[in-house]
Amino acid sequence: MRKIGFLVAGVAALGLALAQSNVIKIATMSPLSGPQAALGEQIKLGAELAIEEAKERFKALGFELVLVPYDDQANPDVGVANANRMINDPDILGLVGTLNSGVAIPASEVLARVNLVMVSPANTNPVVTDRKLPNVNRIVGRDDVQGPAAAEFVYNDLKLRRVFVIHDKTAYGQGLAEEFRKRFEALGGRAVAFIGTEEQSNFVPIINQIRAQNPQLVYFGGIYSQIGPFTKQLRERGLRMPLMSGDGLDSSEFERLAGSQNAKGAYYTTVAGPVSAFPQAKALAERFKAKYGKDIEGFGIYAYDAARVILAALENAIKANGGKKPTRAQVAQEVRKVKLQGITGTIEFDDKGDIKKAKYFVMQVAGTGNWADNKLIKVIEVAAPQK
Repeated sequence: MRKIGFLVAGVAALGLALAQSNVIKIATMSPLSGPQAALGEQIKLGAELAIEEAKERFKALGFELVLVPYDDQANPDVGVANANRMINDPDILGLVGTLNSGVAIPASEVLARVNLVMVSPANTNPVVTDRKLPNVNRIVGRDDVQGPAAAEFVYNDLKLRRVFVIHDKTAYGQGLAEEFRKRFEALGGRAVAFIGTEEQSNFVPIINQIRAQNPQLVYFGGIYSQIGPFTKQLRERGLRMPLMSGDGLDSSEFERLAGSQNAKGAYYTTVAGPVSAFPQAKALAERFKAKYGKDIEGFGIYAYDAARVILAALENAIKANGGKKPTRAQVAQEVRKVKLQGITGTIEFDDKGDIKKAKYFVMQVAGTGNWADNKLIKVIEVAAPQK
């Protein structure tokens, strides 16, 4: 009897592993728990909304469209484990994600084994696309443009010459900080310090170093969950020099963690512009608020567009395949061919998977308690570097 039971269980497991002919799954992967969950949830919900809106179209084609969210906890090891689960589910034909470049780089190597396509609404480290994997794409810009854009703003617009640079020791934060420093010093400025820290709560030793150096600005390459408490402690100790960061600061959680008055005036660059930057985003924001009871933020908008890229590629692949369910390789090929007029602008990829022209936004925190009130200072549109 035990042998028969094992045989039945084995057959059932095999059945689970086989693709369901009329089911197409799109996965999301982002931190849904832990300190970066606010950004991760935006990615999940933005993609979910796009998928919900496409279900009837796919039903007419004979397919059931399903969202499969994965929580990577902003941890590369968890991301790799998730990627291994994804490639073993043959109904998953695309991934919207990830948030963190440090997760994307190793996880995408796993996905590449079966050519499972990913379209990222957030990854900015150059390595993500410079490996030229055929399944890896992003609809946002790169740190090697974002960091220099911030440096040029500080040097040319704010006319500051001495900066203190901090990073969080991740592929994202350190890479962004290095690109900022490199460009700032090439312009003639001086980085009086370049410090990496994984500290999350007690920033007094670093603040003491900042006080001793007396820079004109502090640049922090990292995520709001770390920069928020740092900013609070910096201001509470009477240091009022401007603060600047990248898109890892782009969350209302930064203001909550720092306190509105402490956050007020902070600058950040972001590859994911706010609702106010896109004419079509207002209607999307209203649908998002009605469905989820919360405001859509930059990465939610970009996740919506990233999902639409995959959906467009799927529809094209289904048609090219005579109405049958396409392979992962077919979907990956169609993603590279997509030219979509998205909420965020024209989306079209180069041969590395970078968006051909990316927008970079310089923002300033309003400190009103409403993240949508933040001031858009300037928009820079730059073609992806060709290497």
